[in-house]
Amino acid sequence: MLSLHLLVFLLLGSHAGHAPHFIQQPKDVEVVLGEEATLPCALSGYHGLVQWTKDGLALGGERDLPGWSRYWIAGDRANGHHDLHIGAAELGDEASYECQATQAALRSRPARLQVLVPPEAPEVLGAPTVALVAGVPGNLTCRTRGGARPIPELLWFRDGVRLEGASYSQTLLTSGILGAAESFLSITPSARDDGASFICQARSPALPRGKDTEVTLSLQYPPVVTLSSEPQTVPEGGKVTFLCRATAHPPVTGYRWAKGGSVLPGARGPLLEAKADASFLTEPVSCEVTNAVGSTNRSTALDVQFGPLLLSPPEPVAVDAGEDASFTCTWKGNPPPRVTWTRSGGTKILGSGPTLRLVSVGPGDAGNYECRAEPGPSGMGGGLGEATLTVHGPPAVTALPSPPAAVGAPARLECVVLASPAPEAVVWSWGEGALASGSRGRFLVETFPAPGAPGSGRRGLVSVLHISGTRELDFARDFNCSARNRLGEAAARAGLTRTDPLPLVRIVVTAAATALLLLLLIAGGTHCCWRRGRGSRARISKRDILVQITDSDGSSPRVPEEEEEGIREDQVLSSESTGTSHSKQSDFVGAEEAGPEAKDPTNGYYKVRGVSVNQDPGAALFFSPASPVFPGSPSGFCDLTPHLPVFPPDRGGLYSPRDGYLTTPYTRAFTSYVKSTPYRTPDPAPGPPSFSYTVPVPGHQRLQTHV
Repeated sequence: MLSLHLLVFLLLGSHAGHAPHFIQQPKDVEVVLGEEATLPCALSGYHGLVQWTKDGLALGGERDLPGWSRYWIAGDRANGHHDLHIGAAELGDEASYECQATQAALRSRPARLQVLVPPEAPEVLGAPTVALVAGVPGNLTCRTRGGARPIPELLWFRDGVRLEGASYSQTLLTSGILGAAESFLSITPSARDDGASFICQARSPALPRGKDTEVTLSLQYPPVVTLSSEPQTVPEGGKVTFLCRATAHPPVTGYRWAKGGSVLPGARGPLLEAKADASFLTEPVSCEVTNAVGSTNRSTALDVQFGPLLLSPPEPVAVDAGEDASFTCTWKGNPPPRVTWTRSGGTKILGSGPTLRLVSVGPGDAGNYECRAEPGPSGMGGGLGEATLTVHGPPAVTALPSPPAAVGAPARLECVVLASPAPEAVVWSWGEGALASGSRGRFLVETFPAPGAPGSGRRGLVSVLHISGTRELDFARDFNCSARNRLGEAAARAGLTRTDPLPLVRIVVTAAATALLLLLLIAGGTHCCWRRGRGSRARISKRDILVQITDSDGSSPRVPEEEEEGIREDQVLSSESTGTSHSKQSDFVGAEEAGPEAKDPTNGYYKVRGVSVNQDPGAALFFSPASPVFPGSPSGFCDLTPHLPVFPPDRGGLYSPRDGYLTTPYTRAFTSYVKSTPYRTPDPAPGPPSFSYTVPVPGHQRLQTHV
């Protein structure tokens, strides 16, 4: 059994050495469009059916491959050759091919057939003659016509020598079959290149020798222009001539003149005459010459002499104290002007040039600064530019003198605040409180802008504290006026001054002395009459004595008839008092003292009647103008000159006094005193002031006594 199995194994191994196999398999092949392609295939030990597939599709088992007119199988079948032939290859023949021994189940490796399309002659833009400008870089462009496969390479030659440095680009269509390629040759032609020939060659595996296209250069150039002026230096207002010379190939076709980029209408030809001004220095004159190739523009700036002109004035500057400040102004002129900086109103030169720099400025540096340029050689131009420097700093507070006031009378305190930036608020404070605006009890505060000098850089405010009725405590304490801004705060103390009561005391003493003298005279006269009356046995009672003060017209009250006869008999006429007194208005008015009428020095024993006389229209009082916000309150005379050096003269009369005189039209008069109406809070509604002052006016009074 072992021998039998060994024999069978040897027989099978001997038979396996002659199994069918490929002697030659097809390989990838390239074929030019229209040429024949051959794919080889050879088998050994196989005598069955052999077929070819194209992209997996069987072409058939017959040698002539029916249905495929350009396809057939050739070769010695006995030797196992089954080569596939494709005549006049087309693009559609591109595919993957396999040789298969179907009965032996053998398949060759796939072979790729690629059909090459040779390029056509390339196209050179502008051929056969390309016009280039001498001395100006240009490009020669060569382009394939498309359809070549693969896309060909484009090469440049001159006089049989290949030129390097050309740039190459290619474009494929979506199908990947058709495409185009371009090549750019950059050259800067010279005079010797006129008429030179350049060749562009399209070369690819389908056409190794390539196809050529020749182009000839034709050199042209735009106008070569020279522009000049006569004269080259001219004063402002002088006449100047511009000449434009040009050479060109092809010839010149036109001229165009412009100034500062703006075309000068009516200017034609190579000559231009003009009147020079300062603008010619900054706005050049240009001449553009044109021919068939192109145009050339040349320009020139005329040297015009003119006086300084201010291009940009300095701008206002605001800085904090301690910082640096700078101003800039720009002048133009020919020759260039000398620029100097001074302070407004001063002659000291602070700097020169277009920029002035002030280091670490302080409040004293605030004000106006000027940049000045002197006129030019012709006497024209020049002038100055001005700007303001504002120095921010803490406020400065100054308390102004307050007018004297009496206890119980209205009073006011004033302070001036100078600050930049403007203060956030001006606050008055005293023992029991503080007030920035509005009213509180007896106190009212109003703040309004103060007149300021232009360019001072500091803003002024006047703050007024009104007191409706003063008290003893108000004269013993200080009132504080304070202001604050972002850079700091400051304060000043102000106090009230009391009115001198001495004139009023003198008036009262004089009145008392006069009344006492009058009593003595009346008592003496009464005693004398009484003694005489005893002789006539007449009895005189106390009520029979009557003191009458008559009006200036001589009228007197009527006497009862029953007493008239006795009076006639012993009538005593007192001589008229020959005293003269002047009446003055006093601001000192007691809150609870003298009433509307003066007290009777006889305690009512004698009937005294005061008769008023109309005030003289020419008489006036010392009243300062009322506050614009608080019209009912009298304002003291305030001179801001020593406190506000930056303020201009007061044209509005806000702080100017109105002087007047209180006259006495009659020399024979009694002194009387009338209490003023108490201070009241002003009514905000428009109308007459709510403060009422009764002015004591002396009259002509005559004193007569009837006993």
